[in-house]
Amino acid sequence: MHIAAAVPVRTYCINVLFTSFLSLHFQRPSPSMDEDFGGGSSGASQTYPQQCSALRKNGFVMIKGRPCKIVEMSTSKTGKHGHAKVHMVGLDIFTSRKYEDICPSTHNMNVPNVTRTDFQCLDIEDGFLSLMGDDGEVREDIKVPDSDVGKEITQKHSAGETFVVTILAAMNEELAVGVKQVTH
Repeated sequence: MHIAAAVPVRTYCINVLFTSFLSLHFQRPSPSMDEDFGGGSSGASQTYPQQCSALRKNGFVMIKGRPCKIVEMSTSKTGKHGHAKVHMVGLDIFTSRKYEDICPSTHNMNVPNVTRTDFQCLDIEDGFLSLMGDDGEVREDIKVPDSDVGKEITQKHSAGETFVVTILAAMNEELAVGVKQVTH
């Protein structure tokens, strides 16, 4: 009789331990838990991979961490045991600085997502452009560039003309790269 009484106690202990284990390790998260999933970005990548042999002159590529427009490209023949190599020369799309890179033609290189957007120029204040987009949103965070485009923007603004400024954007950088007269 003594042995029979011990069996239910042991079974009970195992059930309690098992239930405790399940409740600790497989809990559903409570709604009150502070959860931070980051956020704020659209989830779009700033670059995408493309095979080196698929890149073309006048296209874009990342060279030494900078977004560049390809101005020269040449491919060497394969060696005895190697890959064909692609030699690229690119100009930084924001600074116009020259960069070079050599890459096996079968390898991937990062290509920046480059966008061009037109904004109507409203004003220039303290060296910054006041621009209005198609959605009516006003931006005042882009500097007047130190280039011929910047001089043209300043001249058209001083003359009281209505014009559109083209903004080039890539890798969290933006630059005014063009001016167009608005025709009504």
